[in-house]
Amino acid sequence: MPIPNFQSFFYPILKLSSDKKEHSLKEVREHLTNHFSLTEEDKSERVPSGTQTKFDNRIYWTKSYFVKAKLVISTKRGHFEITKRGIAFLEKYQDRITIKDLKQIEEFKEFSLGTGTEKKNRNDVKTNVLTVEDKTPLETLEDSFQFIQKELAEELLEKIKINTWQFFEDLVIDLMVKMGYGGSRKTAGSHIRRTNDEGIDGIINEDKLGLDVIYLQAKRWTKNGGIGRPEIQKFVGALHGKRAKKGVFITTGHFVKNSYEYVKTIDPKVVLIDGETLANLMIEHSLGTSTVESYEIKKIDLDYFEE
Repeated sequence: MPIPNFQSFFYPILKLSSDKKEHSLKEVREHLTNHFSLTEEDKSERVPSGTQTKFDNRIYWTKSYFVKAKLVISTKRGHFEITKRGIAFLEKYQDRITIKDLKQIEEFKEFSLGTGTEKKNRNDVKTNVLTVEDKTPLETLEDSFQFIQKELAEELLEKIKINTWQFFEDLVIDLMVKMGYGGSRKTAGSHIRRTNDEGIDGIINEDKLGLDVIYLQAKRWTKNGGIGRPEIQKFVGALHGKRAKKGVFITTGHFVKNSYEYVKTIDPKVVLIDGETLANLMIEHSLGTSTVESYEIKKIDLDYFEE
């Protein structure tokens, strides 16, 4: 039989976890194989690109949706368990759960509408990646791409936050090199001095020749709220102490409005990179990420048909 549609995975997976025990994705695969009476041939059916089976792809996204809706929590890699909310939610359904049902949960609704600017303007949003009616195929594809990018960006930030501050500083250096600063990783490393001095975490050449330098502040932000003007002023004070002209302040958190207003009025030049921008830059420059799918969109070449 063909692999059941995506939403058909929701109820049996949540029902499996209702025993309040930790479950692995391996257990989920075995449970669904029996639940749907699937053969090995059934489970070998692949997505159009051929890089992954539909079976595994739908299990992954079901778990991801449940985590966003706070119906389950990830306990460790490839493992999860149901939450109290998940137990209460499951009691409302007998044999089927749909995306429409999940969207009754505020956190999942916000996730499906996006984050940042899109979330602020969500009252103006008529459709999104989970409700693709009235959209052209290309618009649907673009929405799906943005949806996956946001999911990946959030996962990247979570990985960074649970790592050490030393790892974060190395990540910042690697990103700057990927973006074309400092030359190669080897040569950049030889020019980077972890000063940890007066609010400056590192220095990197702006170009391969070292004609100018950029001072770095890497802050793994764990406090509630955003980074305000006082934190930026400390960094700027350190830059003045070094007679520096350029600085980059990178954080896993976010900056409040007056931080952006402040850096527009000062000399030296300071660029602020918040967690969302950091994750997007990592995706753009393939840092800590790898390509799973690649699609080409083609159109008619009218010149070819001209006589």
